[in-house]
Amino acid sequence: MYDMSVTKIVEIPVVTTEVPIGPQHPALHEPVMLKVYADGEEVVRVDVNTGYNHRGIEKLCEKNTFYRDIFIVSRVCGICNAVHANCYVRALEQILDVTPNRRAKFLRVLSMELERIHSHMLINAVMAEIVGFETLFMQIMLDREKVMKAKEILTGNRVSADFMIVGGVRRDIDDVKKEKIKEILLKLKPRVEYYVKVFEEDETILKRLIDVGKINYRDATSHSFVGPPARASGVRIDSRASDKYDAYDEIPFNVVTRNEGDSWARMMVRWSEVMESIEMGLYILSNLPLDGNPVPDERRLPRKFPPGEAFTRVEAQRGELTYYVMSDGKSQNPYRVKIRTPSFNNIVNSAFMYVGYSLADVPVILTSLDPCISCMERVTVIDLEKGTRERIPFKQLSSGGKR
Repeated sequence: MYDMSVTKIVEIPVVTTEVPIGPQHPALHEPVMLKVYADGEEVVRVDVNTGYNHRGIEKLCEKNTFYRDIFIVSRVCGICNAVHANCYVRALEQILDVTPNRRAKFLRVLSMELERIHSHMLINAVMAEIVGFETLFMQIMLDREKVMKAKEILTGNRVSADFMIVGGVRRDIDDVKKEKIKEILLKLKPRVEYYVKVFEEDETILKRLIDVGKINYRDATSHSFVGPPARASGVRIDSRASDKYDAYDEIPFNVVTRNEGDSWARMMVRWSEVMESIEMGLYILSNLPLDGNPVPDERRLPRKFPPGEAFTRVEAQRGELTYYVMSDGKSQNPYRVKIRTPSFNNIVNSAFMYVGYSLADVPVILTSLDPCISCMERVTVIDLEKGTRERIPFKQLSSGGKR
């Protein structure tokens, strides 16, 4: 006879394996460390560790003049250099009470939308490589080169444009350049339509991306996701539509959203945004205002900045990018420059997305977020009363500063 009174229930601990992915890994194109804890092939926990690319950009800005900083901030990210420079320059324009003319605003938008096109094509190419389609990766990158050429025609450089300046832009375009850029966009459009069809119909892409890394609307908002990761979960958030900075109040475009919330939806949002950006570019080239010279005389720009502060936003390729700039009115250098990149939100808050999926899904999920790791890890906290300085890791700050 079995005596139930002496039976003991013993919980068997789950044995997990720690799998470090990164900071340098062939499946990842950014210096980020994912400490993945797996039970067999199933991911049960992920710790996100950043900070491998910390360069002290903000402090460097405070040690250089307002105008030199335009070149510094545009190098926070090579892919997003135009939007970084635009956000910073508009902050300076707020402090100086300077407004560019309409032609300059249209050209600014054109440069940023060309940048959005090649950035979205790049990450979709990387996703193709991650799931094993090296030929598709090469094809997308080859077509991306057309966009880089268009950016070179507009700004003078393929990568670091250095196009933005207080009061306008550094270069104007003539009718010949307009037609060249227009021709490139018209040739690119059917190629993007083809890639959209591939991502919609290819069985391997669908199997690797659909229902992988799902984020519902509630989680997207509670974890403060921005950009395509938020819009792919039905969150209609876009600084271009809400702030209408530069010429976005005159150029028609649609805010693309989807409701699936998985890795496939995030990539498809980007493809749809590429199509929107192409149409925006064609509209700009056909309706470019003729109201004066968009290139201001740098020699006449004020060297002394009045005391004041400005907070500006821009919809970068990965989501909302913000700049805070403060002038004390005494120096040619900014008193404070604070940058918050969209990846700061999307990457450090993404650990929950990997749980329940397989190890093979981790690179797919991370790539679908389009990571850009820059200045994301540590800050210096200064206690004015005690006069002490202390470095606080981001994990501690994200928990509410509890020590």
